[in-house]
Amino acid sequence: MKYETESKQIIELIGGKKNITNLVHCATRLRFSLKDSTKADKASLEKLPYILSVVDSGGQYQVVIGNAVSDYYTTIKQLAGIGEASSEPTKGKWTLNSVFEVISGAFSPLIPAMAGSGMIKALLTVLVQLNLLAEGSSTYAVLSAASNAVFYFLPIFLGMTLATKLGGNMYVGGAIGAALLEPSFTGLIEVGRTDFLGLPLEAVSYATTIFPIFIAMAIYAQVDRFLKKFIYRDIQLFAVPMIALMIMVPLTAILFGPIGTDVANALASGVNWLIDSSKLISGFVLGGGMTFMVMFGLHWGFSPLTLENLSKYGGDPIEGMAVAAVFAQVGIAIGFYLRAKKHSKMRALAGPTVMTGLLAGITEPIVYGIILRYKRLLPIVAIAGGIGGAICGVSDVTLNAYVFHNIFSMPAYTPTLGYLAGVSTSLVTGAVLAYYFGVKQDEMTDFYSENQENNSQESQLQGVTMVHSPVVGAVIPLDQVEDAVFSSGVAGKGVAVVPDEGRVVSPFDGTVIVAFPSKHAIGLKSDTGAECLIHVGIDTVNLEGKFFEAHVVAGEQVKQGQTILTFDKDQILAAGYKLTTPVIITNGDSMNRLDYVQTTGEITTDTVLFSVSK
Repeated sequence: MKYETESKQIIELIGGKKNITNLVHCATRLRFSLKDSTKADKASLEKLPYILSVVDSGGQYQVVIGNAVSDYYTTIKQLAGIGEASSEPTKGKWTLNSVFEVISGAFSPLIPAMAGSGMIKALLTVLVQLNLLAEGSSTYAVLSAASNAVFYFLPIFLGMTLATKLGGNMYVGGAIGAALLEPSFTGLIEVGRTDFLGLPLEAVSYATTIFPIFIAMAIYAQVDRFLKKFIYRDIQLFAVPMIALMIMVPLTAILFGPIGTDVANALASGVNWLIDSSKLISGFVLGGGMTFMVMFGLHWGFSPLTLENLSKYGGDPIEGMAVAAVFAQVGIAIGFYLRAKKHSKMRALAGPTVMTGLLAGITEPIVYGIILRYKRLLPIVAIAGGIGGAICGVSDVTLNAYVFHNIFSMPAYTPTLGYLAGVSTSLVTGAVLAYYFGVKQDEMTDFYSENQENNSQESQLQGVTMVHSPVVGAVIPLDQVEDAVFSSGVAGKGVAVVPDEGRVVSPFDGTVIVAFPSKHAIGLKSDTGAECLIHVGIDTVNLEGKFFEAHVVAGEQVKQGQTILTFDKDQILAAGYKLTTPVIITNGDSMNRLDYVQTTGEITTDTVLFSVSK
């Protein structure tokens, strides 16, 4: 079994096998139904390296795993002996949490089929638009059937998942849903108003509907439970389902179906009215707030409304706006990936999550692995998602097929330009804000390369300063600098770099000891005592600060890789100055040794130029 050791740890920390009443999973989460959630050790679970987060919400104890969730699910079910028994979350009373639990539990098993079918719809749209496939062809018909089946027969599938969730027999639940689609019943639609045992009956199409089967299954679970109390056990096998079907199918056709349809129409109309009242505000709220719904696992509450809108109107504006949240999250991961150093923990985390978000539309690893760890990202994801959602709102963007929000599902949205404008704005805004404002300086441990971090720690213990290049460019020996003060070594030993870009970073962890008024040079002292001068250009002091901008002041603490100075490379060169930048140790007399690591070739700010020891 895969992840057996890890799964045993989860079972133990969740409160043991006996504390688990049911388990389902979605794209990234294990969703436990527990007898007593207080027995679960959330703090210990979140410390496990393979768990991204733990959320107790919506009546479920959700353990966020990531892409390997299905393997964990299979192993935990085997180890804990969990079958298909119901968790009966609503037995005794209905609460808001239990409603969300039922909705989530009903849709979670159907996600692969719905997502796959939706992507086929998107593919068909592209093929037709490119004239690669005729809409009336037999090939189109077959693929269209593949894409429509799960949605057309949704009452059957939901009848099965809901019955399982609520404590009934899953196949009887499916049969109740199937009865609404059976030709004998659908044939009554053309008849119009008719009757059942004298009771008025008006048959309507229940294909792709959601709410009628939800109401029917909530009642069926109680009927099934009631019948089992009074029917002799030896005949329950056929008697309970027979009576349940004879009761539930007519009641659903006469009562629950029309009520569910009216509820669905009312909710869809209410949401659409709100959107029509202010598309700008609705878009900002949905785009900015959907990430927080995902955090608590409550986003599935929108699925019935989305599917109802798709069935009734052919398009859903809710997901047409909420899609901006997904790209805002991906943008944040991109921003952090770019901010982090090569071979750093953050790059190792952010890189795969960007790909998963863009290619599959699964962003829980970003939400739990990055956004919740760095609190500055919470307002950033709200702002980025809100702006993009507002653009989608005023552009009347709708989702026209049930798909995951990813780069392949673009054909499922109209209008295309409005969609692209909204999601692109969210992605870029999220990336820029995360890069510049998403993390405090004292939270950047995971942004440094592992080699850099290990070298830094080891060097500090030994009193050694590893001096990294403060600029990206080409390193040259100091004696090649066209300035006698530097080339002779009088000012200090070191090397020089010819920069490729106008940014200077700190070459080590330390303190700013001199910030020159002309901004062309800066003096730093490492935590181990080495004093370093970075002098940008030759004779650039004559510019008197023009084309330079300092980002630190004397006395300020700095980290290796932190931007300390920027300059306009092109303007300085145009003014006739060379940009050769000496990097020298000015207190060499108090240091015992300087060992050169690299004196020629192209380098980056991750490159160690030389080391200095006491």
